[in-house]
Amino acid sequence: MRQNASIRCSARPLGAVTMAAAHSDPQSLHFSVGVLGISAGSLLLLVQNYGSSPGKHLIPSTALGIELLIIAALLAYTGVRRILSQSSLFACLCLTVSALWCGSGLIHILAGENIITTENELRNAMVPGLAAFTLALLVICLVAVLQREIVLSFIALSICLACAHQIAGLANLSFGQSATAACYLLVCLVTAYFGSGRLLSYITHGKIQPPGTHLQSKISLKSAQGQEADDVVAVGLVMNLLSACVLACPLLVVVPQLFSGLVPWLWTAGVFQLGVCVLSYRALDTLAATFYGFTAILKFSEGYSALVRDLTNQEPYSPVPLPTVFSVLFFVLALFSCHRSLLDGLYQLFFVAYCIAIAAQPRGFFQGGTQGVQAAIFVATALMLLVTLYNKAFPKKIPTGDGLLKNLLSRSGKFMLRTQDKDLHAPYLGYSKYADAEVLGHGCSVLAAFAITASTASQDPLAVLILPWAVVSGGLLQLLCGSVAFARGKTLESTAFILYGVMWTVWGLTRFGGLYGDVRGFHVAVGIISFMLFNVLVTAGALFLNKAWFVYALSFELILISFLLDAVGALPYGYDIGVTIIFGLVSFYFFLANLFNCTFQTPQLPFGDPLIKLSGFGGGRDSCPHLPARKATSVQQIAEIMKNGGICGMPTDTVYVLVAACNRPEAVEKAYKVKKQAQERPMSLWISSIRQLQPVRQQINPLLWDFMEAAWPSSISLVIPRAPWMEFFGLGDSSKYIGTPQSIAIRNPDCTVATHLISLVGPIAVTSANPTGEADTTHHNQVYAKLGDKVDGVLCDGPSPENIASTVVDCTKIDSGQIGFFRVGLIPKSKVLQIFEEIQRKHQHGHVNSGFEPDITGPERESTTQFADPETDSGLSQPTSTGSLNSLDLIRHGSEEYEEESL
Repeated sequence: MRQNASIRCSARPLGAVTMAAAHSDPQSLHFSVGVLGISAGSLLLLVQNYGSSPGKHLIPSTALGIELLIIAALLAYTGVRRILSQSSLFACLCLTVSALWCGSGLIHILAGENIITTENELRNAMVPGLAAFTLALLVICLVAVLQREIVLSFIALSICLACAHQIAGLANLSFGQSATAACYLLVCLVTAYFGSGRLLSYITHGKIQPPGTHLQSKISLKSAQGQEADDVVAVGLVMNLLSACVLACPLLVVVPQLFSGLVPWLWTAGVFQLGVCVLSYRALDTLAATFYGFTAILKFSEGYSALVRDLTNQEPYSPVPLPTVFSVLFFVLALFSCHRSLLDGLYQLFFVAYCIAIAAQPRGFFQGGTQGVQAAIFVATALMLLVTLYNKAFPKKIPTGDGLLKNLLSRSGKFMLRTQDKDLHAPYLGYSKYADAEVLGHGCSVLAAFAITASTASQDPLAVLILPWAVVSGGLLQLLCGSVAFARGKTLESTAFILYGVMWTVWGLTRFGGLYGDVRGFHVAVGIISFMLFNVLVTAGALFLNKAWFVYALSFELILISFLLDAVGALPYGYDIGVTIIFGLVSFYFFLANLFNCTFQTPQLPFGDPLIKLSGFGGGRDSCPHLPARKATSVQQIAEIMKNGGICGMPTDTVYVLVAACNRPEAVEKAYKVKKQAQERPMSLWISSIRQLQPVRQQINPLLWDFMEAAWPSSISLVIPRAPWMEFFGLGDSSKYIGTPQSIAIRNPDCTVATHLISLVGPIAVTSANPTGEADTTHHNQVYAKLGDKVDGVLCDGPSPENIASTVVDCTKIDSGQIGFFRVGLIPKSKVLQIFEEIQRKHQHGHVNSGFEPDITGPERESTTQFADPETDSGLSQPTSTGSLNSLDLIRHGSEEYEEESL
């Protein structure tokens, strides 16, 4: 499942270069699928509009809605794939059209199920969303024209006009639907031609390419992460435009009021903004992810309010504390966003004003003040969308105040800004493709805590606007943050977020969803007690993390106690409010500190030291360098540690290993003795290339040498007889720790990180990065945890990609033309035999490696041949291949026969 941009230690098969060279073809396929998806949706709507008449639809509304949802899902997939491959404008178009058809499809389903019963209700439900997408598509069209993307601009303009004509047809039935159908006909023709042309080009590998269907590469030289972030921001802005239009329409008397028919638009915007949030984390943009996570909460709350109004015939009441706290969170976020772009910070201030308007007016979303702020947000978002798309497409950019505050702060000696690069979000000790989600997670904890301080004693729980704040922010987004934390290898934090997310969801639905009422029972108490027991474990784990996390977990335990007391009817007056406020304040400190610490290198807001410190716990971030394996400078730093006699952990294409430089005998001995009870588990030897054996080439059997050249680099370990040649590498007395008195195992790894490191330090001695008898080390965090401060450095590359052993070949009798197998692993036995038979045939026909052709004949040749005796061949001491190191293989997968003969 690991698909990242880092340099992986994976064995690359023959033809990998060809596959890499053809990497653009699948991207072209995604482009074609997206275009044909737009064509399919346009064709569906074309047939519907041409074949329908007022009061009579050609395709039933429910069926039409379901078909639009299917096409919308296809376009969403294509849009995400194109965002990940840096095709910005087309990705934005795909996701915008996907949201349009998703929202309208849901409305058609409501109409088909008689939830929307009249043509007037259908008009009121459709017009606000269509108006928003008309403007969004127009902006995309303008940027596409300026960027000379003629096909994309034509598609965007045609769908934009179709939306405008559909609004006119809904407003006045005499206008008809023919104009809408004509616009979709144009989309069908262009997309069918372009998409089919691209598909044909893909199938024929570019041999047939109809005119106008060639894709011009517009990938800039800036990093993939930054480009991806910009693409996601544009989609998030479109969703803000959609919700703002829906909320502003009642104020402008476009629709009479908010009602359940508008919920599909609002919740579509919320779902898409959750996707934007995840993709922003993927782009390592914490600020954008947090902002769109917050706005997604607003979208779900707006939709909930409209839904509850129709279900209960009363407008939901919004308690004052929650929107007030939300405005503070938005303000803090806007303040920190200003250091990157002043325009971003100013834009987020509109949402501060929006939350204040909700707090000032009890009926929030239904009152003029709130709707007026949304009208302002609509205008601001349209301008932001235009500026964002334009600046992404052209080198000459519209000024947005980028870096203005950063320059001012850099002149001050009090604050030192962090470098905003991919290494900023390196999790604990290594690499992750996601940014840290703790800012959003703790912000949502603040919202959930202050939401439940509101009382519903004298009112219908559904009519008090608590449920979406508690369930969406405390539940859904906490689960999302827990998933991101888990992907980053943060076990305790992910456990806490997921546990608290489940608790907020269950308690919110039970207490504020009308399921709890006045009933108190033992069964509810038992459920809460189980959560308390789980949280006790989290609190105990926090003792080893830091003081702040311990206080955070402990304060949540106090909230769980309040839930328990409420369930059994013994809650003291004010206790629940007090503990939730305490938890909210602790969460706010986490929110602020994480934002502050990821923005400034100095000063830092403290989290405190662990209350309990254990050797090996916490990954040794301070005492042992943990460096990302994908950086060449990190490999060089580890190489320097090894040259100075240090031992280090290193990733392979199977599990992590412990390595030492052969020319540092004391390091080899240290690595051997680090493993407890290692006497029966000798070390193996790795080289970066067979060229490292060139000085002892004359001592190696020609057949064995040619076999090594043909078999390596790969996941093949060779067991050969032992001989004095090992002294050449400077092992000295430590050579006894490598192999057995009879044989040694060698490998040439097909691993970028391993070969680069070995090239820098020379041949290395290798053993498994775990005490003898323990499980394999499958993550860089485990290296220090298992071996403690005896390790001097770790190259980090996240979870191990494979757990399959290498193929171990017995070459101790190769001089007689025989090889055997101790174990068959990644490389099949038939492949190894095929390689060996080819080498044998060459030698039988006299095609011996020219390096072994003697310059003399007669008795001296005999003497030379004698010198190349199999025992001397054991001088071939080579490192094992990436598949897995030899001694490690013995611990994990080796048979008894292999352990005895090769080691």
